[in-house]
Amino acid sequence: MPNMPKWVDDQGEVVSCTEKIKVMQQNMEELHQLAQDAFEDGLLMGCSETQLRHYFADLVAGLTNPYRR
Repeated sequence: MPNMPKWVDDQGEVVSCTEKIKVMQQNMEELHQLAQDAFEDGLLMGCSETQLRHYFADLVAGLTNPYRR
C-alpha cells in the first residue's frame, strides 16, 4: 500500500483533525484491501492484468462528488 499523503483541502490547507485523518487512513486501508482482493480474483479467473488495471483507473476516474457546490 502506498504511503498516506498529508490530506489537504481544496485551498491546499492541511487537514489536521486527528479523527478525520484516522477515518481517511482506515477507509484507504479498506479500499486497498478490497481492490487487491478483486484484482487477485480477476487474475485467478484469467482476466488480463492490463484490462483490470485500466478498469480500476476508470472506476476511480468516474467517481462523482456529491458535495460539489
